[in-house]
Amino acid sequence: MRRVAARDLHHVGIAVSDLAAAVERWRGLLGAEIEAEEEVPAQGVRAVALRTGAGRIELLSPLAADTPVGRFLERRGEGMHHVAFCVDDVAAELTLLRARGATLIDEQPRQGLYGPVAFVHPETMGGVLVELVGRQGPERAKEAQ
Repeated sequence: MRRVAARDLHHVGIAVSDLAAAVERWRGLLGAEIEAEEEVPAQGVRAVALRTGAGRIELLSPLAADTPVGRFLERRGEGMHHVAFCVDDVAAELTLLRARGATLIDEQPRQGLYGPVAFVHPETMGGVLVELVGRQGPERAKEAQ
């Protein structure tokens, strides 16, 4: 049976309490540049994507305390929230993961900062929340230029 076709490490998500202060910390200390920022009500976050050389991080600040990131911050404090991998077809990969017994948070892709996304439950991946990101996001548009 085929495996999930993860093309690249897309980004590392980091939960933060003060988004503006976190952006300035990453920009000032590591020279990160803002790639995108958006409020994502479906996920209950304000997100800022930062490029750091060839890599990318995504800073996540909760819109309310009762959101997934809000609860994460309450339980664990600031820090790594998830690891995201780029895939060509999020829906197809969810079908494969489901068939292989993975516990999914999302049964269908939803809209995220970079386009279609879906999350795999941490119990499936040894305690790590994994996000699948479809290639329809900003990096795809840049590839077409």
